[in-house]
Amino acid sequence: MKSALYRGVVLHHRLRPKVHRLRYRLYWLLLDLDELPALHRSLRLFSFNRPNLLGFHERDHLDGSDTSLRTQIAAALAGANIPYDGGPIRVLCMPRALGSVFNPISVWFCHRKDESLAAMLYEVNNTFGERHSYLIPVAPDASGPIHQHCDKAFHVSPFMRMAMEYDFRVAPPGDTVSVIVGGSDAGGKLIETSFTGGRQPLDDRGLAGVVLRHGFLAWMVLLAIHWEALKLWLKGMRLQPKPAAPAHPITFVQPHES
Repeated sequence: MKSALYRGVVLHHRLRPKVHRLRYRLYWLLLDLDELPALHRSLRLFSFNRPNLLGFHERDHLDGSDTSLRTQIAAALAGANIPYDGGPIRVLCMPRALGSVFNPISVWFCHRKDESLAAMLYEVNNTFGERHSYLIPVAPDASGPIHQHCDKAFHVSPFMRMAMEYDFRVAPPGDTVSVIVGGSDAGGKLIETSFTGGRQPLDDRGLAGVVLRHGFLAWMVLLAIHWEALKLWLKGMRLQPKPAAPAHPITFVQPHES
């Protein structure tokens, strides 16, 4: 089974105009969409599209409809003219925990049947209840860590302007996983955020451990976001105007742009 539990650390470093750092221990799940029914049957603490201590609900992602995530992603890949033959689709994200969920970012790995990567989908949520994704193709001959970039199209931090570029560096899931997101503007690098974790079996014992340690995960994440925002405000950072969300839910990044 490719699905797994990754326990690790989230780091965030803002370089300017005010230096700010944070560090939190968290866990993410790697979930293969094709394995979700089997996980639902075999685990007591995890369910698929059903209430439980932990779970994965398709309506928590992408357009939030009843359309399956595989169907939505396949349509997005086709719309972006990215060759895809129906291979595995896996997501690295935090689960719905004790009835609530909030993922600042979910990282989707869109594989071909031969396990090579066709594309990466970076799904971003902000604290205003909005969601947007960046779909970026992966070169057919790519191997090792993934390095991609694109222009910012979606408002996230109230202290950040829109005129920015994102830099994604991902070490695909194995014994460890690493997701690093950098943000830069005309003056250079502004921020760098990362999650690095070690792989553990996705079983009831491991899930019980993260429930006991992290409890109401979504509320902990949201509280941490607002607490760090308060500290930035006290350091002198001021809120930026919030633009309207993009008209299209997915930004298609062309190969020459990534």
